[in-house]
Amino acid sequence: MAVSPARSAVPTSPVVDTRREQLLAEAARLFGAKGYEHTSMRDIASAFGILPGSLYHHFASKDELFIAVYAAGVSQILDAVSRAVADQHTPWDRLEAACVAHLQTLLLQEGFAAAVIADASAAQLSVRDALVPHRDRYEQVFEALIAALPLRDGVDRHYFKLGLMGALNGSLTWFRPGRETPAAVARHLLDLFRPAAAGGETA
Repeated sequence: MAVSPARSAVPTSPVVDTRREQLLAEAARLFGAKGYEHTSMRDIASAFGILPGSLYHHFASKDELFIAVYAAGVSQILDAVSRAVADQHTPWDRLEAACVAHLQTLLLQEGFAAAVIADASAAQLSVRDALVPHRDRYEQVFEALIAALPLRDGVDRHYFKLGLMGALNGSLTWFRPGRETPAAVARHLLDLFRPAAAGGETA
């Protein structure tokens, strides 16, 4: 039966986009829980309730799917940080809000962000190369926040950023819900870096 021109003109992208988002969310959950190497396309298809062949219709390979999950994760955590710092006015308050938002998003184990941090290092080199622009886009936000801090002379802001983000991201391996909140952990970790403030100022 032929499809009428009017019917064929009805946009279908919202449905497709919703289905894609659901698929990415399920893939992110599995990548975050099992890791890149131990998550197969068959695993993802089964969890999503489709045949493996249908999954390949959306993504040509696991690498392509992981890159899409990573990009979505960066956008998720970047949006959270951007919202958190919007109402803060002093450099340290802005950085603290960013750290809290970062950990609150990261430690939601079923979110995209957990998959971003948890297993990007295990992906193949070709995949990591594709992830770098997304990673850099996010790290530039922290670079700008740290650049505004009143730090002592001689403090290397590049290493400040590497140390702080390493501490924040490392919590994914040891954080256990029920002890302290992600927000409390973020503040404790940031407090380790505050002594670098010029003249002892923290605001």
